[in-house]
Formats: sequence, C-alpha cells, structure tokens
Amino acid sequence: MTNVVVIEDERTVRDVIQFHLERAGLNVQSFAEAGSGWGHLTRADLLVLDWMLPDEAGINVLRRLRSTPELAHLPVLMLTARASEVDRVEGLESGADDYLTKPFSAAELVARVRAILRRAQPAQNEGKLQNGPLIIDLDAAEVRLDGRRLELTRREFDLLAFLSRHPGRVYSRQDLLDKVWGADFLGGERTVDQHITQLRAHLGENLAEPRFIETVRGKGYRMRSYVTA
Repeated sequence: MTNVVVIEDERTVRDVIQFHLERAGLNVQSFAEAGSGWGHLTRADLLVLDWMLPDEAGINVLRRLRSTPELAHLPVLMLTARASEVDRVEGLESGADDYLTKPFSAAELVARVRAILRRAQPAQNEGKLQNGPLIIDLDAAEVRLDGRRLELTRREFDLLAFLSRHPGRVYSRQDLLDKVWGADFLGGERTVDQHITQLRAHLGENLAEPRFIETVRGKGYRMRSYVTA
C-alpha cells in the first residue's frame, strides 16, 4: 500500500486530509510538527507538508529534505494559505512537486496526490542510459559521473533522464515543464532554469563549453552527445 505522511499543524485540516486520502486507498500517518514526522519519511511514498509549522517552517523542512540523500527523491505536496505567485515559485523552486492553496476541495487534494504519485512511479526495467562518463540507472534512479554517484533530487533526476533519452533534440522550457513536471503543474518557466542550473552544478559543467546540457539561444535546452577531446 502507498504510504503518505502528512505534516500539518491545524488539527481540523490534518484530520480532513487523512480522512480523504485514506478513503482514496492510501495509508496515512499525520503529524502536527516537523520534528515528530521527520523520522517516518524514510518509509513514505509522498509527503504532504504545510508551509507554516510551529517548530520549523515547512519551506525549511523541504530544503532540508532535498539535501538529505536518502530523502531527496521523496515527492512533496506543499500546502499553504499563501496565494501569491512569489510564494508559489519559492516553494516549487525549493523542490516541491506541487502546491495546493488553502482552502481546497477534497477532490482537488486527491487528484493532485494521485498525479504526483503517478509521475513518481518509475517505469519498469528501463535499464541504463550512458553518455560518455555519465551513466543514468533508470531502474535504481541513480546517476554516476566518472564513477562518482551524484546526489540529485527526484526532479533533477527526472529532468536529466528525459533529456538523456533524447540527445540532440531541443526542448523549450514549456516542453520540459509539460514532459517532466506534467501539464497540471502550476509553476513557471523559471523552475526549469533553476533545475538546469542545479544539474549543471552537479555535473561540473563549464558553461562556455558544456559537456552535456547545452543552451540553444531563443529555443531551450538539449543534451549533447559526449565527445572526448
């Protein structure tokens, strides 16, 4: 059964979320504070995380999670009463997979949770992609460069894998949002730029002469086929 952890300090909201997700067939554990829920995340398939928590801001929990190797790939749905675009972009760029503004309907909650879980479900027996010293293990969701394992977030991995499946093909930012984040994703094109920047840092890219991810001015990004000197 799919395991969902909910960290939400408002008891009424927390109980409503748990009721509807359990009704949808999910196993749910709910907590009022980040500290009490953190230890349960290693067994979770999804985290529903409130922005405002009594012991630690949800956005800081999210950043800590994304920097923790064993939790970096955990999908996260952020909940917040903050409706501004700036707040939404901050949450998404910090690694949230989706963003739900309070108040929300039970139907929207369940639909977004199912969409995130569906996107997070790995394809079976996909094998490996290799581009020179870059090896992407699609089954294990693991990336190695020159034999060294890279610690990527789930979204960074998905983006790198997608580009690597289609070397040489140029994708616009909107293309990448649709293909990697999904058509129902609410973030803007800056989200793609942010993730490309993070990937390039992991890959140790020289922007003047990139080995892997190339910017095509006015069009978007593409994965280069590795060429040795």
